[in-house]
Amino acid sequence: MRSCQGPQLRPAHKGTSSARHMPPGPRQAASDTQPLWAVGATPSTCHQHVIFPPRDRPPGVPFVVPPSFQDRDWVPLNSGEWAQVPRDPCPAPELLPHTSSSNLGMVGTINPELYKFLEDTSETDFPEGCLGRLWFSLEYQQEAERLLVGLIKARRLQGPSETCSPLVKLHLLPDERRFLQSKTKRKTSNPQFDEHFIFQVSSKSITQRVLRFSVYHVDRQRKHQLLGQVFFPLKNETLAGDCRRLIWRDLEAESLEPPSEFGDLQFCLGYNDCLHRLTVVVLRAKGLQLQEDTSFVSVCVKVSLMNHNKFVKCKKTLAVLGSANPVYSETFSFKADPAELDTASLSLTVLQGAEGEKSHALGRVVVGPYMYARGKQLEHWNEMLSKPKELVKRWHALCRTTEP
Repeated sequence: MRSCQGPQLRPAHKGTSSARHMPPGPRQAASDTQPLWAVGATPSTCHQHVIFPPRDRPPGVPFVVPPSFQDRDWVPLNSGEWAQVPRDPCPAPELLPHTSSSNLGMVGTINPELYKFLEDTSETDFPEGCLGRLWFSLEYQQEAERLLVGLIKARRLQGPSETCSPLVKLHLLPDERRFLQSKTKRKTSNPQFDEHFIFQVSSKSITQRVLRFSVYHVDRQRKHQLLGQVFFPLKNETLAGDCRRLIWRDLEAESLEPPSEFGDLQFCLGYNDCLHRLTVVVLRAKGLQLQEDTSFVSVCVKVSLMNHNKFVKCKKTLAVLGSANPVYSETFSFKADPAELDTASLSLTVLQGAEGEKSHALGRVVVGPYMYARGKQLEHWNEMLSKPKELVKRWHALCRTTEP
């Protein structure tokens, strides 16, 4: 048999006019573990891809690799996101079906493991009270120092009426003044944008930036009503590699309460009673009262686990430069037995620092049982205990502290 647009297979013995009458020879060894087109053929020009059995086994029935393996642009990542890879006539080995001693099975049979794909439930699984969901893509071009943002679509937007006319504004925080804006989609709660935007940002500062999507409804008087926001910190792991990533996030409601005197901190609490693990997700802060020139100031959050008011362990977020509204989205875990939760507490302190100077506290929040907390801080702790294995998110006002 001949491969499409590929090298001709030569007969193994003289007098044989066609290789299809012969069992696989030495020149066919590559087809034992990968499709024939991976040797040199171009997938897009082939109608069928035939995989031959190993040469030390009797000839069996060849099977056809389905078209779903051809020209795949998006591949799933372990983080739950998707990455777009460039099309290649010879795909990477990890994208190809392969044969091993554990999955070989009978000759001529189809291995169902080769045909399993991750089910995309992002358009069907919406949490209760969801304000809507936004899909976008990110790619950073290192040499040109350009951030490419693709605004793809939104689903189930909760407008003021049955239908809404949404548009999206994009900010690269901490810059609040400059923004990019999409076109307005008329009378739809499920807009399809398919627009692309470019931010010029240096490679030195890209990891300190946060991409904010603000989704608005435009009424008949052309007034903008905020439907929700998405904050996405541009971490190193997000921009690693030369591929474009497809991401979705649920919209968050804007806090209607004005900032407190010393600012506010948003974080999640969760406790896994099986693993005895206490989880804290530091999300963001707002309205911080920075005491120096913001261009030289960095702000971080220190999370401390206490037991009987004695220090157990602490962890810190990365520092964010020059922002009174920093975004972190960092997760920390602490070991805590269930019997210790009645005497344990968490202290979250926002620290301001400058190069060559000692950091000082801008404010603090303490959450824990009744022995250490009251009001919203106590409610947050109790809600965490009542919802095991769930992350409970809340805003808390910072209190002045003398702790360094």
